[in-house]
Amino acid sequence: MSTEQGTMSAQVLIVEDEPEHADVMSEALRRPGHVCTIVGGVADAFEELRGGTFDVIVTDLRMPASAGVEGTGADGGDAGLVVLRGAKELQPQAEVVMVTAHGDVATAREAFKHGAYDFVEKPVDLAVFREVINRAAETVLLRHDSGGLGELVQHDGFEGIVAGSEPMRKILNTVKAVAASTIPVLITGQSGTGKELIAEAVHTHSARANKRFVAFNCAGQTESLLEDQLFGHVRGAFTGADADREGVFEYASGGTLFLDEIGDMPLTMQAKLLRVLESGEVVRVGSNDSRKTDVRFVSATNRDLKKMVSDGSFREDLYFRINGSHIHLPALSERRDDIPRIVRHAVARYAGELMAGHPPPEVTEGALMRLASYAWPGNVRQLMNVVQNMMVTAIGEATDPSRVVLDTRHVPEDVSGGDEDAGEGASRGSLAGARLEQLEKQAIRETLRLTGGNRERAAKMLGIGERTLYRKLKEYGLR
Repeated sequence: MSTEQGTMSAQVLIVEDEPEHADVMSEALRRPGHVCTIVGGVADAFEELRGGTFDVIVTDLRMPASAGVEGTGADGGDAGLVVLRGAKELQPQAEVVMVTAHGDVATAREAFKHGAYDFVEKPVDLAVFREVINRAAETVLLRHDSGGLGELVQHDGFEGIVAGSEPMRKILNTVKAVAASTIPVLITGQSGTGKELIAEAVHTHSARANKRFVAFNCAGQTESLLEDQLFGHVRGAFTGADADREGVFEYASGGTLFLDEIGDMPLTMQAKLLRVLESGEVVRVGSNDSRKTDVRFVSATNRDLKKMVSDGSFREDLYFRINGSHIHLPALSERRDDIPRIVRHAVARYAGELMAGHPPPEVTEGALMRLASYAWPGNVRQLMNVVQNMMVTAIGEATDPSRVVLDTRHVPEDVSGGDEDAGEGASRGSLAGARLEQLEKQAIRETLRLTGGNRERAAKMLGIGERTLYRKLKEYGLR
């Protein structure tokens, strides 16, 4: 997020055993809008790295042995390196800046070998220090955001896919890599994560992009109907078969066939599908003649096919056949960085349908935060539906169509209270077992970052008084 001064606001962890130095550094970083958390040693640093989320970690290279933590190997002399190694393990997305008064070349080389971003020597030149931290913050935040709304991927064959988070970036890179080949692709993930969009992207980036992309859902189909839909039939094959009809394999020939929910396919149909995939030929229902087909095969499921193979409900040979390249889509709760982008994408999309001729609604920071804090058991599909309902409600209330605002009043109750109704499908791993103090601290950090360090606005969004917020900032070592 950009601050008023134009720099990128970041979450910064300062590990410094001398309180005066820590205060000076945090004050230097607070002015450009960074949110700083101060700890006095390695043990506290590891607690923050496990419980919080940071963009930049600033650590003193040399700290007394008492600043160490049991089990890390920190004896005081290499305490900063222990923090560096811990940061790279626990928060690999962050950059680490070392502060030292020793100018130790050997230690510097060791730190860079373990991934340090840069060095700042004591006594710290605050202008230089700010510049280094700003560069590190920009590196991290641009890597994740790359221009914020610019991450709404509406071009280059990725229409409708929002991919600003690191997991989704990797997935799109995989799509580009496998699309050029003809190997089958298996896409897995919870319902609503966008499996069909990824399948379309594979098709769009392939040599078959100018041919048909045909999607078919295997769920809820009887065996006879499924066979007819996939392979077609000839006239007279059954009552009502008044004419020959091609199935989706023939219809998609030359292009891409996407079978969704392949894990729901009956075992007998799995054997017939395997034969078609191996031979490239289909036999229509009621016929003895085979017909050649040529499809790029992509499939998807929200089931655990490996487990189904183990219990005998999915054929092992078919599993190996369709699993040429495996793409797993994370749940929305595992890519929360994308939620604000998806919300804005949904607003822009539905504004064209609901508000033709008027600008898209404004989404308040409070509404975005409440949406971002929910577990989303229905994933992207659920979020898109919620945003659409919010827009309908807000437009119905508006007296001026050019000034529609989506605020916290329009966030439905079932998504404003956290994970209570999330169900077992939601991912709670990042919150389960966390101390309330850490959760509160992280909420304050994120809100300050969202408001660019504006305490008054942050207090309002958090629902507490400004004096209470100020007390908690002191209590938690936040700047």
